[in-house]
Amino acid sequence: MKKMKKLFAALFLVAVCAGAALAAPRTVKLVLLRHGQSVWNLEKRFTGWSDIRLTRLGVKQAFDAGMTMKEAGMNFDVVHTSLLDRAIATAWLAISAMDLRWIPVEKYWRLNERCYGDLEGKTHKEIEEAHGKEQMNVWRRSYGTPPPPLSYDDPRSPINDPAYYALDSRMIPQAESLKDVIDRVGPYWCDVLRPTLYKGENVLVVGHSTCLRALSSWIEPDLTEEQLMKLEIPNATPVVYTIEFEGANRKIVSREVMKVVDHPLPPPPPDVKKRDGAGKAPEAAEKPAAVTDAPKEKPAEVKEEPKEKPADKPAGIQEAVKEKAAEIKEKAADKAAEIKEKAADKAAGIAEKVLEKK
Repeated sequence: MKKMKKLFAALFLVAVCAGAALAAPRTVKLVLLRHGQSVWNLEKRFTGWSDIRLTRLGVKQAFDAGMTMKEAGMNFDVVHTSLLDRAIATAWLAISAMDLRWIPVEKYWRLNERCYGDLEGKTHKEIEEAHGKEQMNVWRRSYGTPPPPLSYDDPRSPINDPAYYALDSRMIPQAESLKDVIDRVGPYWCDVLRPTLYKGENVLVVGHSTCLRALSSWIEPDLTEEQLMKLEIPNATPVVYTIEFEGANRKIVSREVMKVVDHPLPPPPPDVKKRDGAGKAPEAAEKPAAVTDAPKEKPAEVKEEPKEKPADKPAGIQEAVKEKAAEIKEKAADKAAEIKEKAADKAAGIAEKVLEKK
């Protein structure tokens, strides 16, 4: 009985300590990072749920964002990203630059960009010419007006993408407004992100322009519709929230948009050095490509030198060469005459023998 009492007392003490620990103030970092420039960003096309890759500039932007966060001394426990290639690639490039490749990367379809419906894949210029600039801006930046929806049999519809086969088709949008994306992101904030932050974990969320604006409305509930419509989140620019949790209360201590600095890319790994430069340093292997056109005149100069050398030889040597050639020619003529003479004598001897026999 005494042992049971001691056990219950120990359990009660553990529960009290755990409760006190949860109630104690905890400060965490939440960073929102939009993906680097994509191919359709460059072409000014509406992208949405279309799975478009980063440009070379987008890759560099993601790397620079990671290096900037690393130099600021930032650290993360987990990365959340969408199911779209441009966001996943940005996440990996950023954490690789930070030497955090070992941390978990979790993907959530609710972090996808807004579905632009029938605008997807079309350029801003095409939409402006077809519907007018004012209508295009309503579809792009308004709070509650979605663009024309895609039909379910349209090949651009996300319902035809294998990435979403496991998702109930009723959850897959055919067109969305900012308000629709706020509603879509809500369960992710309530069920995933907020509990993770509450546990004291620092989180990097890599997403897209509209979905990060929608998420901002959950992080900062005081933002108005007008502020959300005007909120800009540039490509590969970390937005850093410092959040304090105390019991059930949450307070935003600060919000900072980091200034991303350009960083040189790291050298290639050793196997690339061997493949490209046969063991030479990457600079040595790259130099011929950089100056390919420069040495084109040199072979012509080298070819001309042997032609000039015979003219530069002393006259005595040239005479000796000529005399030697004449001597060889004379000996060859004498030898030929001797052979011809012998052949004639032999033929005459044979003819005499034939006549004698007759």
